[in-house]
Amino acid sequence: MRRLLLTAPLATAALLLTACGTTEPAADEAKASTEAITLTDASGAKVKLDGPAKKVVGTEWNVVESLISLGVDPVGVADVKGYKTWDTAVPLENDPKDIGTRGEPSMDTIASLKPDLIVATNDLQASAVEQLRKVAPVLQVKSADGAGQIDQMLENVDLIAEATGTTDKATTLKKDFEAKLAEGRKALADAGLDGEKIAFADGYVTSNQVSIRPFTATSLLGEVNTRLGLKNAWTMKGDPSYGLASTDVEGLTGLGKVQFAYIGNDKDPNADPFGKQLAKNSVWKSLPFVKSGDVHRLPDGVWMFGGTGSMEAYVDALVEALTK
Repeated sequence: MRRLLLTAPLATAALLLTACGTTEPAADEAKASTEAITLTDASGAKVKLDGPAKKVVGTEWNVVESLISLGVDPVGVADVKGYKTWDTAVPLENDPKDIGTRGEPSMDTIASLKPDLIVATNDLQASAVEQLRKVAPVLQVKSADGAGQIDQMLENVDLIAEATGTTDKATTLKKDFEAKLAEGRKALADAGLDGEKIAFADGYVTSNQVSIRPFTATSLLGEVNTRLGLKNAWTMKGDPSYGLASTDVEGLTGLGKVQFAYIGNDKDPNADPFGKQLAKNSVWKSLPFVKSGDVHRLPDGVWMFGGTGSMEAYVDALVEALTK
């Protein structure tokens, strides 16, 4: 931060004010809080702000998590109930206005909040983003990138931090995240699990049909697992953005002896087919990792597509499950 030079009389006056216990902000702090900011977001658009954004709306849970982690309580959040259900690792600290669904946020509701900034992702339809830009400046981030998920997650944190004047906090978040990865890797290595094969997936039931979504090596959790010294057991290719694949229970037969981990949710009866709908399935019961008891349901509320907070919670949960 650039500091302003004071002439002798001004310096004397400043000292007198300090001695009297004034709460007036320093000149450089006042300047920093009002300096205009221009950023280039993931869409290539120039985003101009009068100063660090304070009243911020988040249209996707990963950006909401990053805002909270940076110390910015969003005034508007898409699907508040869903966030509270699926992301308790980084809980909401305030009572934001629900702006509608993540795919179709309410323009009228957002406009009524008079935000300084709207943080969205490239998953939101371009037409919706154009409408949002008529309400307030929109900062788009790239939700996922199969070529480097962790790098993308941290890049998003940095971009949001620049827009909200919280770059120091972003630096701390990144250091804490790296420290957590190192701590988790050491714990697994000490337990003799370095190089252990792991298959993480989630599953859901639609019309009585079980669908399984493997998180391949190019998914966010897949990258975290690799950084922990584990080997991803999925051989199928994931989609270019999220690194996710699709299979059914028969598709699990080629995994062999692995550690199988997943996250469900008690508030969604269709979110744990491994512990419920497949419990009596003959194919499921015949799988080596099921027979050996190496199926680990991790705690609810760790958002699998979240930010550093969710990923740290995932590391803690996985290490505890594999080493107990």
